[in-house]
Amino acid sequence: MSPSTATTGADNSVNQNRPSHELAIVRRYEAAGFRAWPAAAVHYDGTWLVRLTAGHPAKRLNSVNPLDPADIRNIPDRIARASRRFEAYGRPLTFRMSPLSGPAIAAHLDREGWSTFSESMVMRLSLDDGVVESAMDQIPLKDIGRFVSASMAVHGLDPSLRPGLSEIIGAIQPEAGMFVLEQDEQPVTAAICVHDTDLAGLFEIATTEAERGKGFGLRLILSALKWARLRGARQAWLQVEADNAGAIRLYKKMGFKEVYRYHYRRPPEA
Repeated sequence: MSPSTATTGADNSVNQNRPSHELAIVRRYEAAGFRAWPAAAVHYDGTWLVRLTAGHPAKRLNSVNPLDPADIRNIPDRIARASRRFEAYGRPLTFRMSPLSGPAIAAHLDREGWSTFSESMVMRLSLDDGVVESAMDQIPLKDIGRFVSASMAVHGLDPSLRPGLSEIIGAIQPEAGMFVLEQDEQPVTAAICVHDTDLAGLFEIATTEAERGKGFGLRLILSALKWARLRGARQAWLQVEADNAGAIRLYKKMGFKEVYRYHYRRPPEA
């Protein structure tokens, strides 16, 4: 999605003052997300988490993530330091604004004319036996190379991203299940399920365009969640772009509910 003028919905989802118990929930999912999809380089400036990855351009792997609404000292100087780090990696300076960012940083970026784009939802599902009891048992792949080939095919990714994607998956610290459904010996759906204590995080879910709407995605997701449930997961969670209506319909049909939203921001020169 191209950068656009900040929208009221995005601002409200991030900047509203939230009770501390709600922020604690956000912190838990944010931390799980960082563990499940690790950046190559991580640096803290106060409680601002700077994530950079030379081998992959994904925004979540190349962004500044403010993690405490009260940490608002020296905002211009810290943005300048982050900018130099991003410039060294050849990446556009990007802030990822979750409810942990707080209103002060958002107001500063507004004054400086930063654009807002790519809003996403974090959703969760209580993972009891009834959710997955009818799911197909499927053993996850062990071969990262085979999974990466399948994932890139269903996503339609540029082959140049293969080394970076392989490095990211290989660096995942919690137990990760790599799942692929095939038809006529060709991959049609792929997903990663990261089992982290009682959480099962779903990542890189995709179905080839020609096979969407046929139930392949649902089958694979349920198999992945059954695998995680058997290992002790009690909650499933995922991130989905807010304008992906088809995926959101599927997740809501499964029982996923929205927890919070986040979006990205870039300066005018970007």
